[in-house]
Amino acid sequence: MAESVFRARVTEAGLDGLVEVDSAGTGGWHEGDGADPRTVAVLEPAGYAQNHRARQFRSSWFARLDLVIALDAGHLRDLRDLAPTPQDTAKVRLLRSYDPSAAASDTDVPDPYYGSLDGFEECLELVEAASPGLLDAVREAMKETPA
Repeated sequence: MAESVFRARVTEAGLDGLVEVDSAGTGGWHEGDGADPRTVAVLEPAGYAQNHRARQFRSSWFARLDLVIALDAGHLRDLRDLAPTPQDTAKVRLLRSYDPSAAASDTDVPDPYYGSLDGFEECLELVEAASPGLLDAVREAMKETPA
């Protein structure tokens, strides 16, 4: 879901040729599966395209990534544990840290998997709320990075 929403924001900003958006899980439980039908049921009416196949995040990917976004504190910890260097650890951030309306004590995007469709709708709202701030941070980082 976060991949689809942020990719749309990147495209709207005209940065799709410069910014790569991708996603992977911290576990391999659903590797190879498409998006959960409830995710699709929430994304499509909201106008988001998706063509997702689940896969597991690999430590070796850090070398080519500028930023790694986690949706909750557990994933943040897991991703930081995978980071081979302190510089890679610093690349891992929580999505809701980019949402100015998120309280410091409420930075997780709850996993809706075991709940109802309402949880997926809430997840979309939280992801959408954080995406403009994340896009601003990416734009700022692009200014700081030498060509």
